[in-house]
Amino acid sequence: MIDVVVCEYGAGNVRSVIVALRRLGIEAKTTEEGDEVIGADLAILPGVGAAGSAMRGLKERGLDEALIKRVEGGRPTLGICLGLQLAVEHSDEDEGVTGLGILPGRASLIREGRVPRIGWARVEPGDEAFYFAHSYAVETSAAVGYSEGIVAEAALGSFVGVQFHPEKSGNAGRRFLERHIDRVVAWKADSNGVPVSGTGRP
Repeated sequence: MIDVVVCEYGAGNVRSVIVALRRLGIEAKTTEEGDEVIGADLAILPGVGAAGSAMRGLKERGLDEALIKRVEGGRPTLGICLGLQLAVEHSDEDEGVTGLGILPGRASLIREGRVPRIGWARVEPGDEAFYFAHSYAVETSAAVGYSEGIVAEAALGSFVGVQFHPEKSGNAGRRFLERHIDRVVAWKADSNGVPVSGTGRP
């Protein structure tokens, strides 16, 4: 159907994304190869962990440049949790980390409410709840969805990033992934290769 790769760069949560996609009939594979990331129909950047070590892992494998190149080429790319935070220009974590710069903005430590922010929360617009687990949150003009005042989704060009974990969000997460896959299938079917846009939610 479509060629899906999940970036393997030393961060956690890669396998659970593979399992969630398999439940949808998508046999995605993990990769550390930049060429495979650039060429796939959909590349997913998941992650649980610290921004500093995660960015080092991307750079050591050349996946940072590969992700930037595929987004510049209009190829669908999904960032999950840490994957969203790494997509912005800067993270305050680990005494400051330069991000991929795919999205404008920065990731900062959550200042209000529970930290770490773990559990289910509704994403607006909409009425579905998703599972979150994070201590940092992005601030970006590309935001398209919020949860308790925190950016839950951001989209710019062919990149979509979510702070929640669709692979751990039950039926809501499954529906999100299904809609996102449908968008990628439509993008692939377009003979003109028009960049995919929008998020996985209506």
